[in-house]
Amino acid sequence: MNRTTDISAAQAKESHLRDLFLRGLDGDSAGYRQFLAELGPHLRGFLRRRLQNHAADVEDLVQEILLAVHNARHTYRPEEPLTAWIHAIARYKLTDYFRARSRHDALNDPLDDAFELLAAPDLEPAQAKRDVARLLEQLPDRQRLPIMHVKLEGLSVTETAQLTGMSESAVKIGVHRGLKALAARIRGTR
Repeated sequence: MNRTTDISAAQAKESHLRDLFLRGLDGDSAGYRQFLAELGPHLRGFLRRRLQNHAADVEDLVQEILLAVHNARHTYRPEEPLTAWIHAIARYKLTDYFRARSRHDALNDPLDDAFELLAAPDLEPAQAKRDVARLLEQLPDRQRLPIMHVKLEGLSVTETAQLTGMSESAVKIGVHRGLKALAARIRGTR
């Protein structure tokens, strides 16, 4: 398949899923069940690529994400791409999974040297990550999502466009304008 075909297929899938989801919000239970059934395989593919060493956890996470989508369905704004909204929920659930796994792994790690606990804490990366997250929250989705996907997650412009339902030029513009807005906020001029 060529790039144009891939983008057309992604846009068609976005439109189809959005139609089923909106029908579900309007009370069409069959349409909503079909939406959830069709969303599941997409979520599995998304998670399998990210959890190659934890394949056994994929199905549990799929169910958690589907439940989160269901519970948050009232927050969806129809003027926004559905896949971007779902992707945000999936990323939050994936982040929660990694946090819980990290805590679990840390508790099970043997301590070779008790004095390592007294080493100077490295708080700077966590503080920087929190500060960046706060700044990004202030941006509109059309700027925040492209920055998150392209600059922070390392996705290509094409992948980000397919994921968010935005055009490639809109993704590029979103990154440019978003970074400009962030720089202005950091300088305190906005």
